[in-house]
Amino acid sequence: MANETSQRSGLSAAFTMLNGLFERIPYSAVALLARGIIGLVFWNSGRTKVEGFSIRDATFALFENEYKVPLIPSDIAAYMATFAEHAFPILLWVGLASRLSAAALLAMTAVIQIFVYPSAYVTHGLWAVALLIIIIRGPGCISLDHWLGLDKHKC
Repeated sequence: MANETSQRSGLSAAFTMLNGLFERIPYSAVALLARGIIGLVFWNSGRTKVEGFSIRDATFALFENEYKVPLIPSDIAAYMATFAEHAFPILLWVGLASRLSAAALLAMTAVIQIFVYPSAYVTHGLWAVALLIIIIRGPGCISLDHWLGLDKHKC
């Protein structure tokens, strides 16, 4: 019994030490990674929709035939998605209007999940987690929001 208690105590100490190491990871580094990666996901998608400064005909066809978002005409949805996938990643990367940008991309993720690709919940869930981190905790210290005093998160 004493040996078992000693083992539990040692295991508890190991977990406490490990937790202490994890807590030293700066949130700003995690936020920067989340902003960078999720921004890249949407940016890459946006780049497939354009050729130069014009939306590709194939993009309009996709929104008309495959994406079929209810309540929004397909051509308007194509313009909205293409704009969102270019503007919000840039804002996330520089950390300006970060929470708003993340919220907009989270709404877009929900639309994609519900109406376009409902079986891709694992992918969309991962996107949602990264976006929720930014929405809930902010962009971190490595952001224009922080430097301009627009986000009061402690650093």
